Amino acid sequence: MLDNVTINQLRAFVAVCDQGSFSGAARELRRAQSAISHAIKALESAFDVELFERNTRKATLTAAGRSLLPDARAVISRTEEMKTRAVSIAEAGVPQVSVAVDTYFPRAHLIECLRSLQADFPTVAINLHMTTMQGGERLVLEGTCALAVTITDVPELSPGTMERQHLCEAQMVTVCAPSHPLAAIAGPIPREEFGRHIQLVVTDNQPDAEKTQHGVAGERQWRVNDLGAKHDLLRGSLCWGHMPRHMVAEDLANGTLVELQRRAWHMRPLTFMISQRRGYSFSECETRLVELLGNPQRFPKDTSQRSVSRKGEKPRRPAMREQQSVRPAAPRRMSAKRILR
Repeated sequence: MLDNVTINQLRAFVAVCDQGSFSGAARELRRAQSAISHAIKALESAFDVELFERNTRKATLTAAGRSLLPDARAVISRTEEMKTRAVSIAEAGVPQVSVAVDTYFPRAHLIECLRSLQADFPTVAINLHMTTMQGGERLVLEGTCALAVTITDVPELSPGTMERQHLCEAQMVTVCAPSHPLAAIAGPIPREEFGRHIQLVVTDNQPDAEKTQHGVAGERQWRVNDLGAKHDLLRGSLCWGHMPRHMVAEDLANGTLVELQRRAWHMRPLTFMISQRRGYSFSECETRLVELLGNPQRFPKDTSQRSVSRKGEKPRRPAMREQQSVRPAAPRRMSAKRILR
C-alpha cells in the first residue's frame, strides 16, 4: 500500500499540521477542503494508521501522526531538493570534474577546495584519483582524467601532447623519529652522515616509470609507493626522509617526529603544476577548481614552529636561514630529473 503514497498527500498532511485545520490547509494549498480530506484518508489507508484525532474540532495529531510528521517533512524537503537539482541539470547539465592529484599535495587544502567547489556548483560530480609521480599525467593521456596536479620535477610523459601551468608550492622538511640515531646529532647534519643511514623515498609504482633520483643522500634506501606508508614508517623510527611540512606539522608539534637540519644541502619547495592535454579548454567548473587549488592563502597554517627539539637541544624554531636559502634558488636550479623523495 505504501506504493500508493503521493507527494501531494504528504503535502496535505504537513499543511494540516502547520495550519491547524483542514480548511486552513485547503487555503494554503489552494485546493478544495474535500480534496484535503480525501488526501488524508488515502494516506491513513496507505499507512494503516490514524493521523488525526476524530473527536476534536481542531486537527490534533495522534501519536502515530506525531511520529510520522518529521518523515513527511523530510520527504517533501528531499523532493524539493531533487526538483532544484533537476532544473540546474536541465539548464546547464551535470558539471563533471575528473582530476588526478599527487599524494604530496596538501590534503587539507584539497578538501577545502572541493568543499568550496561544491558550494559554487552544487550538482558537480567529482572523479578524484590520488597518484604518485607520472601517474596523474598517465591518467590524462588515457582519457580517465581531464586534469592532473603533478610536481614540476617529474618529467612529462609526452611533452608534445601535454602542457603544464604553475599552481602553487609546498615546503619540504627532513625528519626522523626521536629514537633514530640522527635525532641525537646536535646542529646541522652533513649529507655524508645522512648517507650512512637508510633513507625512505617514494617511487612510482608503474613498471615502465623512469627511475631517476633527486633529494637522495646515498645508496642506502628503502622505497615505497605510498606517501602514507612512508609517513608511518618514519614515525616507526625505521628510516629518515623528506616530507611535506604540512603533513608532519602535527608530528613535529607533539614530538612524534623531529626536524633535522641539513648542512650545505638545500631542498627546494615542491612546485605543483596543473597538467592537461594541449589545446584542452577548461570548463567553468574546472577553471574554478584550478583557481582554488592555486590559492596559497588557503593552505592550512604551519604549526610546526612548535616542534619538539632533538636530543640535547633547546626548543627552537625551524631554521629560517635554510628556508630563505631555498626560495631564491628555485628559479636557477630547476631540474628536469625525475624525483624520488
